[in-house]
Amino acid sequence: METSLNKNAHEILISVLGNVVDTEPRQCIPPDDKTTMFISIFLCFGLVISYLPQHYRIIANKTSEGFSAWFLLLGVVSGTSSFLNIILLQWDAVMCCKSLTTGACIEGLMGIVQIGLQWACFCLVFTLFLLYFPESKKREIHSPTLVVDLPSKLETPITNEWRVSLIVAATCIGHLAISFFISVILLVFVGGPEHWQTNYWAAFLGVLSMVLASLQYLPQIYKTWKSKTVGALSIPMMMLQTPGTVLFVYSLVVRPGTNWTAWLTYMVTGILQGTLLTLCITWHFRNKRLGIRDLDTPATDVDPTETTRLLQ
Repeated sequence: METSLNKNAHEILISVLGNVVDTEPRQCIPPDDKTTMFISIFLCFGLVISYLPQHYRIIANKTSEGFSAWFLLLGVVSGTSSFLNIILLQWDAVMCCKSLTTGACIEGLMGIVQIGLQWACFCLVFTLFLLYFPESKKREIHSPTLVVDLPSKLETPITNEWRVSLIVAATCIGHLAISFFISVILLVFVGGPEHWQTNYWAAFLGVLSMVLASLQYLPQIYKTWKSKTVGALSIPMMMLQTPGTVLFVYSLVVRPGTNWTAWLTYMVTGILQGTLLTLCITWHFRNKRLGIRDLDTPATDVDPTETTRLLQ
């Protein structure tokens, strides 16, 4: 009776974690699904192309105004977790490349390539956000006084927004380093992909990615709603990515070795991204009627500085 209860409890736990515990090692069977392969290749090219407008917009305008640091934090950590999750889940496919042809190996690894490209492109957005962070928002405005400041006090403190951005950058790097280290230890020194600790770590990364992706767009939606401007956000990028999420999710669902922890993240992200896209389009046309550019900030939403125009 006790053995039966323990078995049922174990089966329930496996079900909750997405059936990631697999007691039978996978065989190196060459994949032969041309349709899925074509969709995966199309999505990889489409993914890179869809991010180019966002990368170009930040570089061309030399500003990352309008981005939420919390949105980027959740996106990078979620993407890192998702990338390591699918590597762990498909580690057998990686090892099978030793006995498969180059074409079969590439086809078997397309799921990893897709999520890897997604992660790399989003990390580049975060890098550009830091490089092109508005200089006017890095330092507090120095209020002139009748008292002459000492030389040690001439350096104005950094703003809270820039401080948060630096903390976010350190957090993303720390999460990547720690997660990568744990994954390597589990794969190389503990017991490989079939070990229960590796499977549960992969499940944890997948669930963490899903939770963070569910929250990822909320800070950006709030910031865009509050600022009432599009800022450096790229509408063309979101118009390409939002419908493409449907094909992206489908290609992951049908890929062997993956489960809901690998694709549910992107489904939730697509819904929230569609919400942000709708909001950006609304503000774009509203501000166009008012004669405000997307990278302009309404005068009523900011405090005047020494660079603020006297006449609007």
